[in-house]
Amino acid sequence: MHLQGRANLEAFKKDSSRISYSDSKLHVVMLCMAVARKWPDVYANAVDPGWVPTKMGGRGAPDDLQKGYETQTWLAVSNDSRAKVSGRYFHHRTERRYNPQASDVMLQESFLSLCSDITGIPFPQ
Repeated sequence: MHLQGRANLEAFKKDSSRISYSDSKLHVVMLCMAVARKWPDVYANAVDPGWVPTKMGGRGAPDDLQKGYETQTWLAVSNDSRAKVSGRYFHHRTERRYNPQASDVMLQESFLSLCSDITGIPFPQ
C-alpha cells in the first residue's frame, strides 16, 4: 500500500488523524531507510507480508499467512547473503521496488525531525 502513499509531512504537522493508511505505510518505509542510512552497522529492511488472513486482513485475504512472516524470520536469522543487507524492501523473501520518496534523504530528515517534535525524543545518532 505504501506505493500509493505520499510523504505529505505538512499535512501530518497540521492533523495526523488525516494521514491515509498508504501514507502511514510510506512513513514506515521512510523510517526504515533512514535507519539503514544512519546506522550502517545495523540491518534495517522493510517487509510487505502481503494481504494475509489475520483479524485485520480478514478470513478472505488471498495471501499465505506463513509466507507473511517467513521473510522477517529469514532476514533476522539467516546466513544467506541475500538476507544480510540493509535499506531494502522485501515481499516473500524477494527484493521489490519501493516508493522512491522513501529514499529521499531530505524527506527522511524532515520526517525524523517531525517525529522528534511530536515525541520530544530525537533520533539517536
